[in-house]
Amino acid sequence: MSDKLSKRSGSLNSPADSKSDLSNFLEAAKDAVAAPAGDERGRLIFALDATMSRQPTWDQACHLQEEMFIEAGRVGPLDVQLVFFRGYGECKSSRWVSNSKELGGMMRKIRVQAGRTQIRKVLDHALAETRKKRVQAVVYIGDCMEENPDLVCDKAGELGLLGVPVFVFQEGKDILAERAYREIARLSNGVYLNFDDGSAASLRGLLAAIATFSAGGRQALERLEQSGHKGAQFLIEHLS
Repeated sequence: MSDKLSKRSGSLNSPADSKSDLSNFLEAAKDAVAAPAGDERGRLIFALDATMSRQPTWDQACHLQEEMFIEAGRVGPLDVQLVFFRGYGECKSSRWVSNSKELGGMMRKIRVQAGRTQIRKVLDHALAETRKKRVQAVVYIGDCMEENPDLVCDKAGELGLLGVPVFVFQEGKDILAERAYREIARLSNGVYLNFDDGSAASLRGLLAAIATFSAGGRQALERLEQSGHKGAQFLIEHLS
């Protein structure tokens, strides 16, 4: 694996390694996330696994996912679409929204249900949306992989060709899932990260900075950085 690709993964599990891992993540992210051009509104697909295996961390994850776009919401021109799967073959997408409270309201209504992963459907949906109108990035949060990884990674590669990176965040330590998630990130020119409860605050700030950059480009990120936002400070450092 080349040095460039090896930087596209990391872990937020150890506080001692947090700064290094965030730096590696942002070094990769600076080339992956493209800011909107001109009057174009940024578009970001936020996808999550809502199967029963995520029940123990679901409330905490919903809180994290609701808050992470607060700063980006202040920028204005960012539309977010929520995509989730659960149960037997259920994979749904919301309308595009620009209000973080509205997004949070949607997430609070979701209840986990037993079922298998449907990551391929998520990526297929992202492809369809991108072909309609440019999507800046896909963020996916999950904990396992229960489908053919080759078929999933094929979709990731297509997204990579269209310039849509997938940022994959894994809860837990499922080795098979980690291998597939890393490959999804690599093929789409995105980034893989593992995280736990202790890294929620850092992850929230990091995602807010990425969403802000997707929405308003460098100027919006610099304004956020000037307010003392840690995630924006890391991202500015690696964009320099």
